[in-house]
Amino acid sequence: EPSSEACPRGVPPANSETMVRHNNVVPNQHFHKTCWQDHVKTWFNQAARKKRRRIARQTKAAAIAPRPTAGLLRPVVHPPTIKYNYKLRQGRGFTFAELKEAGFGKKEALSLGIAVDHRRRNRSAESLQLNAQRLKEYKSKLIVFPRIRGKPKHGDAEAAELEQAVQKVGPIMPLPSAFAKEKAMVITEDMQEEGAYHKIRMARADYRLFGVRQKNRLMKELKD
Repeated sequence: EPSSEACPRGVPPANSETMVRHNNVVPNQHFHKTCWQDHVKTWFNQAARKKRRRIARQTKAAAIAPRPTAGLLRPVVHPPTIKYNYKLRQGRGFTFAELKEAGFGKKEALSLGIAVDHRRRNRSAESLQLNAQRLKEYKSKLIVFPRIRGKPKHGDAEAAELEQAVQKVGPIMPLPSAFAKEKAMVITEDMQEEGAYHKIRMARADYRLFGVRQKNRLMKELKD
């Protein structure tokens, strides 16, 4: 017969098998939800979609052949904001200054698979030279097909090069590394004694107090 003593609400009897060991939560599951099958999401079409994407890539590559499958050549730019500006990524298009430095015209570049962006400006000589060199390297490897086969014009590739041309799959040109890899070195005594933190703090202080110190120096010169 069950015990006639009533248990407090939410507290099982001491000899209950549902008690847990140590300082853990007492099991109190709620299996009252209905129609849970309606909220289960399945994706049995995953394999079919994978096949469909592969066929679409192959169809697109065949349609644009012998052009590269990656599309247009993009420049190398720095992303905005302090959080990401130390990295490198592909930009929208090359500037007019970069095209001129590499010897390309605006319309000629578009016809040769080079993206052009009329909005972007070169704010440093480093970015200009980096992308100009990228265009020159692309130009050295470029094989230009004639518009009408058998009737080549000035600038088109020779027949021997056309026979050896293969469609480029993957990135057209890899992005350069944003960091110069340093070789391992032996730590000297001068390196160990160098206070990098103090040096950085002093440099920041010199930069912050430059105007005040210059003002004080000029006022002192006027008084003398």
